Formats: sequence, C-alpha cells, structure tokens
Amino acid sequence: MPAIVLVGAQWGDEGKGKATDQLGDRLDYVVKFNGGNNAGHTVVVGGETYALHLLPSGILTPGVVPVIGNGVVVDLSVLFEELDGLEARGVDTSALVVSSSAHLIPPYNRVLDRVTERFLGSRKIGTTGRGIGPTYADKMSRVGLRVQDVFDASILRQKVEAALDLKNHVLVKVYNRRAIEVDEVVDELLEHAERLRPMVADTGLLLHEALDEGRTVLLEAGQATMLDVDHGTYPFVTSSSATAGGACTGSGIPPTRVSRVVAVVKAYTTRVGEGPFPTELHGAEGDALREAGAEFGTTTGRPRRCGWYDAPVARYAARVNGVTDFVLTKLDVLGGRERIPVCTGYEVDGRRVDELPATQTDLHHARPVLTELEGWEGDISGAREWSDLPAAAQRYVEALEEMSGARISVVGVGPGREQSVVRHDLLG
Repeated sequence: MPAIVLVGAQWGDEGKGKATDQLGDRLDYVVKFNGGNNAGHTVVVGGETYALHLLPSGILTPGVVPVIGNGVVVDLSVLFEELDGLEARGVDTSALVVSSSAHLIPPYNRVLDRVTERFLGSRKIGTTGRGIGPTYADKMSRVGLRVQDVFDASILRQKVEAALDLKNHVLVKVYNRRAIEVDEVVDELLEHAERLRPMVADTGLLLHEALDEGRTVLLEAGQATMLDVDHGTYPFVTSSSATAGGACTGSGIPPTRVSRVVAVVKAYTTRVGEGPFPTELHGAEGDALREAGAEFGTTTGRPRRCGWYDAPVARYAARVNGVTDFVLTKLDVLGGRERIPVCTGYEVDGRRVDELPATQTDLHHARPVLTELEGWEGDISGAREWSDLPAAAQRYVEALEEMSGARISVVGVGPGREQSVVRHDLLG
C-alpha cells in the first residue's frame, strides 16, 4: 500500500490533527516527519480535547502505530511529560516508536534559542524558544546529538563536550550568561535512557516493511508549507522541511511509495509569530474572527493573527506539494456573515500579481485583491452531507476549490471527529 502525506497549506494551525484522526482505523502507521514540540495538534475525540505537541496525532487511535521519524528533533523531557499526561487520561501509548536517528534537543540549545531571540529585538523571528532552530543548526553542522547516543554514555559525553566548547563561548562572551556544565547535560539525557530504549527502532526499515505488507502509512507534517525552511516566507519560517518533499527525507520512505498528498487549509487564514501576512485583519474585525475561531496557539497559547482566505497561498501549496486533495477546515466559523472576502491576487507596487511573489520584498509590499462571496446564516456544525450545507456555503467551497489548484475532498464544520462533510474519499 503506498504512503499518504498530510501537510498544512498555510502557516500552520489548519487542523491537521483532525484530518489524521478522521481517517481513524483505516490507518496502520502515523509518522511525524519534521519539527519538534514547537507546534501542536488539537484533537477532539468523544468530547475530550487533546493537545499534542511532539507526538503524532495517531497516538489517540487504537490500533495505529505512532512513529517519531528521523526528521524530528526530540526533547526527551517533553516526550515523557506528554506520554505521562496521555496515560493519566487512559490513552494507551505503548505502541510509540522513535527513530534511532532523530536528533535530541539538549538543554543548551533551549537556552541559546531564548537568548538569541531576545538579542534580535525588533528583528526577532518569532521562535517558540524551545531549542528547535539551534538543534537543526547542529544537525546540519554535524555536531548534533541523536537518540541512539543516549545508549552510549562515552559517545554522548564526547559529543556534548565538543558542542559546549563553542556554545559556552557564545553564551558567556556574547550573551553574558553562565557556562553550561558537561555533566549537567549528560546527566539530564541519560536519565531517560532506560525508559526510552524499548521505543527506539530503525523506523525507516520498519515503515519499508509495513508498506511491503500492504499497510497504510500516513506521513504527518508539523508546521506547514508557508513555514517550510526552503519554500516558506523565509526567514520567518521554521527550521525543517514541512512540505511533501520533507516527508521522504524525514521518514526514510522514498518518493515512489507516496500515492496521495493531502493538504489541510483553513476556510480563512491564520499565522503565529512574525513575518508577512497579506490578508491579515487588524483591529475589531481581526479580533472577532480570532474569537469566533478560538485562534490561540496549541503549544504557546499565543493569539493567532487572522485574515481572509488567500487563494494564491493555496495554489502555491498545491504546486509545491503536489496536492491531490484539500481538507478545508473551520467553515463553520464564517457563518453569519453577509459577505465573505477572499484574496484572489495581490497588488504589488501598482501592478496586479496573481501568484505568490517570488521575493521577500514584493511579498512584504503585497496588498490583497479581494473578491466578496455570498455568506450564509445559521449553524452548519450539524452538517454531515454536502446537501446539508446552505447553498451559499456550497458555493463558497466550490469557489475556493476553483481558485486553489486541487479538489476539496473534506469540509470541516466543527472541531469534533464526526463534524465533517466528505465529498471524496481521501484514501480512494
């Protein structure tokens, strides 16, 4: 059975956890392939709300094997805190598998992340301060720590010593912070070794064998397309590959095994942190959309910036990822509006641009060209069939589909697993 990739089509928080959970027992493996505990999924199951940060959302579905792939960076303290929290609520987490090649977030990178962001001041990126960026930088600089290293105390110590040779100079001489002791880092990581050991495997091999056996594997992105380190609004991006291409490098599954790419897109647009956002709403209108959609970060609690649907962003995501299906979420939030603006292009320095600008400068200056679509009255959260939706809501979805470069296969009308209208089978 080929693999399926699930990505976010905007700047994150689109509802990827809901999309994964909706597939439920039709999946055998759910693999997180990038990012760390700097983003989260909120999933509602049976009236219970679960906020996941590091773990794949498939951990909430009995019978599914959740996998943390090699492309993820792992804070072991956060991992076990999250597992303990789920187990205390009766969730069986025993099936979790962690790649031996995933990189670890050491305490010195959490410190560096926070002090660097403060040092940047008005030029800050909007990082969560959890050590994600410095850990990916270590990975590329070949001075990182991997999960497998905690099972060899000698190698772990050597790697920590080499890393701190430089990082302590930066902390002390640039940021006026105290030096971090090698023992402090090694002891914190080794503390988790025995509990971690039974979870660790060669996940690339595990997934290869699963696909050969006809299992269904979902590759689930953290963050989203517009935060991808290569294809996002650089430098206001995350530090990993959040697009469909990253699913292969972050899991060890080759691209020839991927059959479908599902992108989750919100019926409007949100963003957390700094960076360009052409359709952003300011003042009372933005506040009202934020409150209606409960737009506050799963991991940080930060209020999300809110704006209208951006069709050029959706088209860009469709092109970069090779999207076969969109899942449109939070359509219910837009109910009660007489007219709903949608961005169909931009004005950049007096000229019309229909696609996402290729330069940071042009995107910074882009102003949305808005088309108003008819709104609808009433609560649509009880809709389960396409015919249950008001005609104007149907026309809104159809207009977005025509603008966005791929079919809209599922429409979300509420936070619950069952609150969806399925137009096309995501696995068919």
